[in-house]
Amino acid sequence: MTAEPVPGGERRVLGFPLIAGGFLALLAVMAGAFGAHGLRGLVSERGLEVFQTAVSYQMYHSIALVLVAVLSGLGLSRKLLRWAAGFYLAGILLFSGSLYLLVLTGIRWIGPVTPLGGVCFMVGWALLVISALRRNK
Repeated sequence: MTAEPVPGGERRVLGFPLIAGGFLALLAVMAGAFGAHGLRGLVSERGLEVFQTAVSYQMYHSIALVLVAVLSGLGLSRKLLRWAAGFYLAGILLFSGSLYLLVLTGIRWIGPVTPLGGVCFMVGWALLVISALRRNK
């Protein structure tokens, strides 16, 4: 795939997904360090595993946000990529956020929110695929 400049001769990326992705990746690194060092001995081994799952999915989808920003400069549908970014962001908040709350507060009723975040992640990836398929036509 070659990059085609947008009108005006410049390649522009979506700024919000780039900034949000970078910031959320930074927070994922911080949360991972907190989980590895600050939570040991305070929560169960299972709690640490759940916290690590939240960190991992936050990092994966923070990188996906950065990817969306880069792909927006390569001629893929900016509209679809904006929607994908929104779903990645919602997924991070719902999936990782609910798991963080579950581990840190013990609030059990938040658990059913987690799968909604997973669905958001899936929708975001589907939108990215659709954007790529439309680009290749």
